[in-house]
Order: sequence, then C-alpha cells, then structure tokens
Amino acid sequence: MATTLSATSEAGTGNKGGHLGVALLVIATAQLMVVLDATIVTVALPHIQAALRFSGSGLEWVVNAYALVLGGLLLLGGRAGDLLGRRRMFVTGLLLFVAASLAGGLATSPAWLLAARAVQGAGGAIVAPTALALIATTFPEGAARSRAMGVYSAMSVAGTVVGLIAGGLLVTYVSWRWVLFVNVPIGVAVALAAPAVLPAAPRRRGGRFDLPGAITGTAGVTALVYGLTNAAASQNGVSQWGDGRVVASLAAGAVLLGAFAVIEARSRHALLPARLLRSRDRVGANLIMLSVGTAIFGMFFFLTLFVQDVWGYSPLKTGVAFLPVTVVMLAGSAAAAALVQRIGARPLLLAGGAAATGGLYWLSRVPEHGTYAGGLLGPGLVIGTAFGLLIVPLTLVALARVPEADSGAAASLLNAGRQIGGSIGLAVLGTVAWTVVSDSARAQAAAAARAASPPAATWHAAYQHALAAGFDRAFLVAAAIAVLILLAAITAIRVRRADLAGS
Repeated sequence: MATTLSATSEAGTGNKGGHLGVALLVIATAQLMVVLDATIVTVALPHIQAALRFSGSGLEWVVNAYALVLGGLLLLGGRAGDLLGRRRMFVTGLLLFVAASLAGGLATSPAWLLAARAVQGAGGAIVAPTALALIATTFPEGAARSRAMGVYSAMSVAGTVVGLIAGGLLVTYVSWRWVLFVNVPIGVAVALAAPAVLPAAPRRRGGRFDLPGAITGTAGVTALVYGLTNAAASQNGVSQWGDGRVVASLAAGAVLLGAFAVIEARSRHALLPARLLRSRDRVGANLIMLSVGTAIFGMFFFLTLFVQDVWGYSPLKTGVAFLPVTVVMLAGSAAAAALVQRIGARPLLLAGGAAATGGLYWLSRVPEHGTYAGGLLGPGLVIGTAFGLLIVPLTLVALARVPEADSGAAASLLNAGRQIGGSIGLAVLGTVAWTVVSDSARAQAAAAARAASPPAATWHAAYQHALAAGFDRAFLVAAAIAVLILLAAITAIRVRRADLAGS
C-alpha cells in the first residue's frame, strides 16, 4: 500500500526542526516569483514596445509566451520532481528561471525577449509544483503544515497584485528591464539557500517517465491554453472565437487531452495517476481551483483596465490601489490557516465562495464616474478576503491522503487547474466585455450623430461609457462563475478535519 504524506513527512530527516522557518521563506519566495511574473511585465508593455519595436499583435505574447509554456509543462514538472527528487528539481527550475530572466532583461529584439519568456515559463513549471509538494513533505501534518500552506497560499493569491505594484515601481523609477532583472538576485539567493534548508529525497524513486502521456498531456494543455489565449484577444472589439487558429487549437487540445486520459488509464507509470482522481473531495477541490483561476485572473485583468482606461489611473497608482486587496488576501489566508484545523475545509470554502459571489456582483455595480473609496474599495476588500479564505483549504484538500510519491503530480494538477482557469477567464470574460464594449460604442456613436454633437468629445465620452459597461458585464460574469465555487463546495466537499490533520 502506498505511504501517505502524513506518514512520510521529511521534516524530521531534512530540517531537524531548526530550519523550518527559513525553508518556508525559500519556498514562498520562489512561488511568489513564479506567480508575479505573469503580471509584473504588464505595466511595462508600452515601454517594451517602444524599446524593442514590437508590433501591436506581437506585444501580447510577452505575457502569453510565459503563461503558455508554464501551463503546458506543469504536469511534466510535477512528475519530474516525484521521480528525480523535489529539491533537485526545485533548484534546477529556479536556476532556469533566473537565467531566462537575465536573458530577457538583456533582450535587444522581440524574438529574443519572447524566447526568454518561454524559458521562464519552463522554469516556473518546474518550480511551482515542486514548491507545493515540498510544503507537504517538509512540514508535519496539522497546525504546522496549515500555517505553511497559509503562507504559500498568500503568495499565490497576492502574487498577481504584487506583480502590478512592483512593475509600476520599477518602470516608473528604474527601467522596464528591471521587471526581469529583479528575479536574478532573489532567485540566486533562494537557489543557494535551498540545499541547506530543504530535505533531500532519501533515494531515487522507482518508476520512469510516461513519455506518451507527457507528449499528449503537455501538447494538449498547451493547445488548450493557446486557443483560449487567442480567443481572449480582440480586433476592433470583436473576440476571436471563430478564428481558424482558435478553433484548430481548441479542437487539437480536446483530442490530445482525450488521448492523454486513455493513456493515463492504461499506463503503469502514469504522469497523472488515475488514483488521484478517485477522491470526490480532490476532484471537487481541483474544479473549485479551476473556477477560482477563471474568476480571479479575469477580474484582475479587467479591473486593471477599468481603473486605467476609465478612471485614468497611472500604472503606479493602479498598483497602489490594489494594496488593500493584497492586505486582506494575506489576512484571509492567515485566518484560513488558523481556522481549517478547527472547523474543517468545507465551511471556509462555503464562506469564501459566498463572499466571492457577493463581492464580484458588487464590483459589477461600480459606476463609470465613481470614486475609489466609495466605489472600488468595498468590493475589493470583500473579494480579497474571499480568495484568501479559499486557497488554503483548497490546497489542503487537494493534497490530503495523497501517496508521498504522487505529491508532485497532485500539486501540478492543482497548479494546472489554476493556470487553465486563468486562460478560460480571460477568454470568456474578454468575449463578454469586448462584445458589450463594441455594441455600446456603436449605439453611443449613433445617438451622438443623430444629436449632431461635437464628434471628438462625443466619441471619447461614448467610448469611456462603453468600456465601463463592458467591464461591468465581465465582473457580473465573474460573479456567476463564483456561484460555481459555492455549488461545488456544497456538492463535492466532504473531507473530514481528521483527514486534513493526517490522523
């Protein structure tokens, strides 16, 4: 019978109790780097375009190249940690990430930067699942692991906002290149500290790479994320769901993932062992994480556009505006880590799902001419608290009673759900938002023409109103997605506190 994580925590063999705090700092910092690099370049895009002469259509790939490779390789990265040793792969992924960050900061052409961003994604795909698996194998079950999961989850949920703030500061006061260079000293320090404070695998684990599964799974997730990413783009306010590349990518993704499921069901050395999906709670947790990724990625993306394009915020002011959201996310994660051992995961998931639904609906009512304190701050605090409450119990449920040898695969599945959910969120919310923007702008322009209003001023006001209408509708759709979080928590989550505590 496979040994569970609770029985094989490596904390005692690798840390002797003295380095757990430093170990947590190392793991959490690495996770923060991986998450924030998805957004830190966003506020630097205009400067990158001017410096490297990117085309408008090519510029989006500065973000997409990272997200695409990260999402596509997560399952493979998690399995590599299971087979080759998590600490070894954690350090390898960090060094790859650092080297790519340095190369990207030195880029002199679009192709150079895009290649570096893709390699960053590959490094992140190794670091993210091994970091989560190291939490499970380094910290003993119970309160210690819950606290560690709280810190890890705080970095996961706050990384998006921290990326916006850090990007705004670096672009404003230093250079766009430092949104990449900043990873180098931090990543090197973490990579050097890791061997001293993280446990080494006691032996090379048995098994081999499932090559057919790796090919179909990686290609399938990559095609799915590529199709959804392109569907999220818009041309003249029209989403691209009917574009041939989008249709072909989504179809290829569906076929490849279907083949992956068949291969995994028959493989003795599966990349994603079928036994991980036999738990109703684990499946439920991964479905909720998919919904969380869908809601939170889309919400932050369109909220950033809202405050900049409708309210006229600068990149730096935008980042500062998100600071209270970050603070309550951290507080929510800390509260969840303390409460999960007392009341279990289900009440926290129910509370988080309900708060996310209410907060996103409230956000959809923020007016075009509202103020930060009177319009945005309230729903932002509710939403931040909600997502802070959700991530810790989701992570614990997804890893509860997982065989130690499968912890990397379970962690990569959870991370892949979040990444794919983010792509779905941008695609679905983007389709809704830009369709409403386009329809509203045309209606406003037609009304202005009939009223013989001054063209330039009228068009600007009409477009501002159209943007506000489209973004508000996107937030409303995000609220509907949050309802799915609540329903999944009600119907699928039955895990007992004893299972989370490993008793």
